[in-house]
Parts: sequence; C-alpha cells; structure tokens
Amino acid sequence: MIKQIMLMRRMVMTARNMKASCLFSTMKGRNESVINNSSTIKEKVDCVVIGAGVVGLAIARQLSVKNGRDVLVLEAASTFGTGTSSRNSEVVHAGIYYPTNSLKARFCVRGREMLYGYCKEHEIPYKKIGKLIVATGSSEIPKLNVLMNQGLQNGVDGLKMMESCEAKILEPELQCVKALLSSASGIVDTHSLMLSLLDLENWDGRSSLHPELILIPRLVVNAAGLSAPVLAKRFSGINCRAIPGSYYARGSYFTLTNIKAPPFKRLIYPIPEDGGLGVHVTLDLNGQVKFGPDVEWIDGIDDIASFLNKFNYSVCADRANQFYSEIKKYYPDLKDGSLEPSYAGIRPKLSGPGQGSVDFVIQGEETHGTPGLVNLLGIESPGLTSSMAIAEYIAARFLK
Repeated sequence: MIKQIMLMRRMVMTARNMKASCLFSTMKGRNESVINNSSTIKEKVDCVVIGAGVVGLAIARQLSVKNGRDVLVLEAASTFGTGTSSRNSEVVHAGIYYPTNSLKARFCVRGREMLYGYCKEHEIPYKKIGKLIVATGSSEIPKLNVLMNQGLQNGVDGLKMMESCEAKILEPELQCVKALLSSASGIVDTHSLMLSLLDLENWDGRSSLHPELILIPRLVVNAAGLSAPVLAKRFSGINCRAIPGSYYARGSYFTLTNIKAPPFKRLIYPIPEDGGLGVHVTLDLNGQVKFGPDVEWIDGIDDIASFLNKFNYSVCADRANQFYSEIKKYYPDLKDGSLEPSYAGIRPKLSGPGQGSVDFVIQGEETHGTPGLVNLLGIESPGLTSSMAIAEYIAARFLK
C-alpha cells in the first residue's frame, strides 16, 4: 500500500510499511549544509523512487507489492501525476512506431498487455476503441506500409491494412486513401490508474518520523520525468558526461465544440511528424473529442524551476490556425470556429528538431558510475503504456 504526507513542499508517499521523510543524502548543492549537520537524523531505507507520475508509481507498486520491498516515493509537487502523466492523450499504444527490439517497442507491447490486464482486474476505466493511422495522399502510402511492417516485427496483433472505402465504413467522416487499423489501441483514465497504484484507502495520513532527515537508500530510481536529466546531474559522484542533453517539445490540445455527436468512434492518427505522432483525434471515456498534440520546441528552464514543474503550459489560441489545416486533411468537414484551446503537455525528449527520435534511456551504475542509482531519461510516449513493463524491467535488472 502506498501512503503520502505533505512536508516542505514535497509530497512523500510510502509503499508497504515504509514511513515518510523529506531530505535525500546524495543530492549535491543546496542540501549540503543539511547533510553535513551531524544533528540531522539519518534513516536507512530500502528503495526510493523519485517522481510520482504514472511511471514512478508503477515502479513503486512493482517493487513493493510484487517484490516485497519497502519503497519511498518522493514528489516535488503538491500531489501525484501533475506533469506529463496528466497532460497527454491518455492513449494505450499498440507498439507500432518503434524500432524492433528497442526499449520503446518491447515495453510498449508488453506494457499494453499488463496495463489492460491491470485495468480489468482493478476496475480502472478503459476502452479498447482501436486506431486508424491514415494516409491522406498517395505519397504517404509507402510510409503506412513501413508502419505496418514495423508493427508486425514488434509483435503487434490486430493490424489490418484497409482501403479508403473500408475505412469509411468504420468512420464515415474520415477522408483518406488508405488506412492502417490497430484494434489493440485504446484509451484509459490515467487519474483513476494512478489512484489505484497509490492505494490510499487504508492510510490515516499520519507519520511518526522526524520532519527532516537524511535518507540512506539501497536503491534510488530517478523517475522525475521532465526534470530527470537535471536531477541526475545533482547526484554525488555521477559522471555528468553520461547524462544526455535535454530537449522539450510542448504539445497543445484543442477541444471540438458545437457538435451534436462525436464525428469519430476511434482514434485517428496521421502519418508521424518530426518530434511527434501528428495532430490526431483522441477521445476520452465520455466521448469528448480532442485534437493534438502538435510539436512546439521550447527552451529549457533553470533546475529549481524544473523540479517544481514551472514550465509554461499555456495554449496559444492562434495555434488553432495550424490545427485546422492539418485536421482537414483527414476530416474535411471540420467547421471553422469549432476548436477551443484545451490544455498542453511537454515531452521530455533526448533529441532535438530534425535529429530523429531516440529510445528510452535507463541507466545503472555501469553507465554513470554511481552505485544504487537508476536513471530513467526521455520517458515520453509511449511511457504511459509502457509504465508497468518499465517497472517489471527495473525490478528484474536492478534489485539485488
């Protein structure tokens, strides 16, 4: 069971029988005076997970429930899942887009199976609604064929290439010359998922531990999402050259309004673009239709602001102009004035504009030189789908 306590602007959640604390002994910089203070209480802990997003919570649950370890989860925000985990499309991906044998491909396929199974067992709202990836011109058909072949190589089931007339039977509002149907794709209520991973039902909110102490852990998992790379560089003894550079891509979403019924029953995706999967149709479990995200490369922010998630999440209404032109390629009946700004998310990327996508990076001591530390870097899409498979991998590889 995972518990939580608010203290010094950090929420600390504990799994199994672990109690709560707030300071961490291997951090460099502003905590050094605390660490060197001999009167500060020290507490040995088994496992520490930094970051209470869906990936961090999945890891905490795996280590605690599945592996029987005491786990402490540290989070800089006032509650769980305030970053990338709550600012995405809530899509369960099939595993089509990613290079064969990459971590993204392996974790997405395995994670999808685990996620659907977990949601069914724990009554988490989800729906396997399927996805159509569409070619809107003849020049895109070869790219669609590549995706089909890649998905098959990755072990994705339920794939079918469709002609335009077949796709329109499924989605009458859709315009395309060819489409790839992925019946394994779906949507999930990420907030309900994270609540289930937390499992706060039997906790009274109290902790008996001192409010300031130094943690001495055996295993630390840096699952801090957007701030994971800058956090990684603050660990004592870390080889900073092993930490890849950070790039940030903001993605805005717009909600479809002034409609009597949703125009689509499935997810509709264009051919992927640089930095993302294209401005696509996504539906929530209530049938609300959203379009997004686009790709807007933005500058990073200072370390402390990053830890506190002070990124700019505003949605510029003028970006709707670009959305209309992209969406009308596959949904020509989209009416002008029907898009309203909704929300934005930021992708924690390890490659910049024009550099191509890169794989998830999971580092242990052999890479960065710090014993007991695991860094999760660049955990963007399909991070949600992959979360439980990532947790399974962390436990199998790094638990001793």
